Amino acid sequence: MSTYLLLEDGTRFDGESAGADTFATGEVVFNTAMSGYQESVSDPSYRGQIIVFTYPLIGNYGVSRDAMESDSVHARAVVMREGVNREDAPGAEGGWLTWLSDCRVPALSGIDTRALVRHIRDKGAMRGGVFPGSMPESEAMERVMAEPEMAGADLAREVTPREPLILDPDNPGPRVVALDTGIKDSIMANLRQRGARLELHPCTASAEDLLARDPDAVFLANGPGDPAALDYVVDAVRGCVGKVPVFGICLGHQLLCRAVGLETFKLPFGHRGANHPVKDLETGRIDITSQNHGFAVLGPSGAKTIDADEPVRWETDFGEAELSQLNLYDRTVEGLVLRDVPGATVQYHPEAGPGPHDATHLFDRFMEMIRAAA
Repeated sequence: MSTYLLLEDGTRFDGESAGADTFATGEVVFNTAMSGYQESVSDPSYRGQIIVFTYPLIGNYGVSRDAMESDSVHARAVVMREGVNREDAPGAEGGWLTWLSDCRVPALSGIDTRALVRHIRDKGAMRGGVFPGSMPESEAMERVMAEPEMAGADLAREVTPREPLILDPDNPGPRVVALDTGIKDSIMANLRQRGARLELHPCTASAEDLLARDPDAVFLANGPGDPAALDYVVDAVRGCVGKVPVFGICLGHQLLCRAVGLETFKLPFGHRGANHPVKDLETGRIDITSQNHGFAVLGPSGAKTIDADEPVRWETDFGEAELSQLNLYDRTVEGLVLRDVPGATVQYHPEAGPGPHDATHLFDRFMEMIRAAA
């Protein structure tokens, strides 16, 4: 069945339906990873987005329960050069395209994804939709333009749990209280494997709620949407900074930075893939990292990029913050360390779900900092 992608600037790409017989709108973004398609669509950080996969063959090794990053699909739709349905692949529990249909996710296959990605890189990520060929383009455009823009979007409320979840209550390890704005299963697994007694709390929890749990640390997770739309989360984080160690990954990095008085901005087309080089400014080590974010933290004096490979410092509401990690693609901020109160962040995903394992050592560093502050 014919299907097409329509962008808000009127650009159209026609192909074939490869998923559910329905339509979807959202922010159209691209992911450059060569694998990890199931992890990507089940990552809550993709809430409200349509993923364009740049690798030409998607679905080669099927799908399995172990590849899920949450309990459902969060991406609105999928766009591919060629989608395949390898149900007989080693380790597969089903076919990719069949699974997308079962999950009611529309998918488009057979388009020139190179041309589409070049367009997004030139014009920026924008709203769009995947529609059946029978839908008039005028109706499709109305639906696209009715989709809220990602800037200003609070999507954390859509993926946060309704009630606190206490994991491993009998674990004698450090109590890590997480504000769940869309945490990935692989992040939870990495923390628990290192002895953390992990708790997940709704993103609407207050600082008083979190501190009442007597935490050894507060952890800020990944998640979807604009950090500037989450002032209620920022207020909760601000109430914890300086009282207990606070750590953040991805959206959590942005929220902690905003809580200490820094600002964020929307990237033209975001960082989404498994091949981003990041330099640790303390050790000089360069890790190849997995990334998925559309916003970033401004540097000193409001700079969007950092020119020198040096640990520059900011004055914040809680003392000095030092640049600890730097993206070597576009020189944006990839991590901070708070110098006068215990806390640190990274913008990328050290849990490698999906992607390289270079940066998993950061979970060891987080746990060491928690124990040192005890």
